[in-house]
Amino acid sequence: MKSNRLLTTLAIASMATAVFITGCKKDKTTPGNPVVIPVQTIVMPSVALAGAANFAILAGSKISNVPTSAVTGDIGLSPAAGSYITGFGLTEVTGIIYTVGGTSPAGSVPDATKLTTAKGDLTTAYNDAAGRTSTDIVTLSGNIGGLTLTPGLYKSTSSLAISSGDLTFDAQGTASSVFIIQIASSLTTTSGRKVILSGGALASNIFWQVGSSATFGTTSVFKGTVMALESITFNTGATLDGRALARNAGVTLAGNTIVKQ
Repeated sequence: MKSNRLLTTLAIASMATAVFITGCKKDKTTPGNPVVIPVQTIVMPSVALAGAANFAILAGSKISNVPTSAVTGDIGLSPAAGSYITGFGLTEVTGIIYTVGGTSPAGSVPDATKLTTAKGDLTTAYNDAAGRTSTDIVTLSGNIGGLTLTPGLYKSTSSLAISSGDLTFDAQGTASSVFIIQIASSLTTTSGRKVILSGGALASNIFWQVGSSATFGTTSVFKGTVMALESITFNTGATLDGRALARNAGVTLAGNTIVKQ
């Protein structure tokens, strides 16, 4: 498709949920007429995380855990005190727990300067992702489960959910390809849903900018850096390859595996 094409909106019912995709069409040659996402011609640069890059979890008000979780990467909380990091055993974090000061939790490192820098860099990264534009942008809404997204910029003016079928990111053989998903409101996945990487796609090149909060269903499998304005919640057994970065509110864990990518 040419970038200056006349965009149309296609509504496809998926169980009880609808997905609306701007700039796409149905494949008339394949049984079932699946949605074909247009291949974008505008290459998105990566989102620079700078001082936030080494954090698997970064939050503003609290980080709580119901054991047993496994976090690979640093954890940081600011401006709330370290006493609002709760529930982690000494073997659950492979990395450093940074606080703004004090002696809790056990084994944490007070470094208010590092955390101030990290939170500031997270705000810059969030605003960068939210402000991206493209003549090839694809607009999504509703349930995006079952879709395959190719590199580029995607936008939702409301909420997104992966609630019927799994979501695939296909880098089409170029591992450096970047995917940015702008979400005006919430992001949710239902129980057992998965994000799948294909064609050399890397979790480190997927950026979710979430305008409110993100919630991941029980045993769901998610990929990418999640930058939420408010909170991030992981239900029991959910896993993340990427980062959980909450600007203002908290990150809640319940027996989860998070590996910084």
